[in-house]
Amino acid sequence: MALSARLGIGLALVAALAAALYRVERGSPPRIPARPAPSVLRRAIGGEPESLDPAAARSEAALTVLRDLDEGLTAIGPDDRPRLAAADRVAVSADGLRYTFHLRRAARWSNGAPVLAADFVAAWRRLVDPATAAQYAGLLAPVVNARAIAAGRAPDSSLGVRATGPRTLVVTLAHPTPYLLSLVAHPATFPVDPRSLARHGSRFVRPGIMVSNGAYVLERWMFGSHLVAERNPYYWNAAATRIDRIEYYTSSDPAAQLRAFRAGDLDVTASIPPDADRWVAAHLPDRLRVSPELAVYYLGYNLLRPPFAHAAGLRRALAMVIDRERLVESVTGGGERPAYTFVPPDIPGYVPPLPAYARWPMRERIAHARALLDAAGYATQPLRVEIRYNTGGLNDRIAVAVAAMWKRALGVDAVLHAEDYKVLVHDVNQARLTEVFRASWVADYEDPISFLGLLRSGSGIDPPRYASGAYDALLRRADAENDPVRRARLLARAEALMLHDQPVVPLFDYVAKHLVAAGVHGWRANALDVVYDKDLWIRRGGRR
Repeated sequence: MALSARLGIGLALVAALAAALYRVERGSPPRIPARPAPSVLRRAIGGEPESLDPAAARSEAALTVLRDLDEGLTAIGPDDRPRLAAADRVAVSADGLRYTFHLRRAARWSNGAPVLAADFVAAWRRLVDPATAAQYAGLLAPVVNARAIAAGRAPDSSLGVRATGPRTLVVTLAHPTPYLLSLVAHPATFPVDPRSLARHGSRFVRPGIMVSNGAYVLERWMFGSHLVAERNPYYWNAAATRIDRIEYYTSSDPAAQLRAFRAGDLDVTASIPPDADRWVAAHLPDRLRVSPELAVYYLGYNLLRPPFAHAAGLRRALAMVIDRERLVESVTGGGERPAYTFVPPDIPGYVPPLPAYARWPMRERIAHARALLDAAGYATQPLRVEIRYNTGGLNDRIAVAVAAMWKRALGVDAVLHAEDYKVLVHDVNQARLTEVFRASWVADYEDPISFLGLLRSGSGIDPPRYASGAYDALLRRADAENDPVRRARLLARAEALMLHDQPVVPLFDYVAKHLVAAGVHGWRANALDVVYDKDLWIRRGGRR
């Protein structure tokens, strides 16, 4: 019916134009207004997504794309605070243990089917199911029975989430979780269309198959090059989505991104080259977006094998003699901040506990570290360790600088081992292969537990394999604490204890750095570095 109507209009237009041309013997034919070109955003995401399955995605590249394709109960606002998204109402019980979310009546999957509370229930059960082996299963740890299910001690049907109506979702918590509204903005908690999953299995995330509930739909994935997402006409807020198509480029080379940006082939970069900070600040100041980020660059010790197993004094000795201030001034040089704590100092209501040695002059730190090294049994024989890190100009320079500091201050011989990022992740997961490794952690939500929970026993990630009953007990006490001030103090005590054990060595806190083209508007930097493409719009013209 629609096709016939369109054809009739087309024939009438052709007839009218023909009559006009017949009457006008000379002159140009009348101009037909051109259809507006689609609005296209070209964005670098820094690497190839490992998966677009919300239960399997882990990298920032994958999470960036998923935030456009799908939508959770909430989203992260420009001020880092959560805002309602797929849900339009939420009620919280007086004891903070029950959240009742009401989904929007207009919420639809990209095939037009309604998004139901049962879709969230199925997705969350799948996330914590041990058979899924999701690394982000621990994200739902505050939900009743989530830990027991992930450990294989309870069925997934016992998870504290249920649909009490087509659009009413009730979440029951094991303990008060003041950050829950931020937590459910994470892509791991996004719904999955159960019909598509049942029909296609692991293929349900492929272009042309994937059914999503966000502002965009996956149309194409050229592995090793780019992905393309088109505007989803069924999205509940499609009228406010002003960009028609997103092209995600998977280059992980910041220098290549900078070249593409300068050539006009890229609108947003994932980062900028570490050695180009000063040039970019001088030549592209109006295009540079820099903001502190809730992310830490650190070294991890393998606590399952010598020399660092059961050797907290040795671990502290190596941490003490690293000159973080010199590192960020002379090596990174991009506005990063020296870090002595695992939790960055930007979370409202939380003051990270600075280790005492951070305030000592370097001479005193070195003397104390040498005494710790001698007590660990290295008074007469030099310590030899291997540092593994993923290849890249900045990582190379940091590893060389740290090795030189250890050698000069303590006589430690460090062997440097650079490898591909995926190989490094494999080696860290296979703990027998590493001694010291380079790592980083980006907050999933604005709360200290997003960092401290990483090192909780059985967290599912925990790269150094830290296991401390006292640390876990403090986190449990913080979990049960409803008063925000007392909770923050308990978390600070836990972090102080962990830093004394030193399973990780924080080096610096990141700053988020992007280049954004002059025609791109609506970019709002924030500490979580989350910018949704549906909130942007493009007005071309002017200089880059």
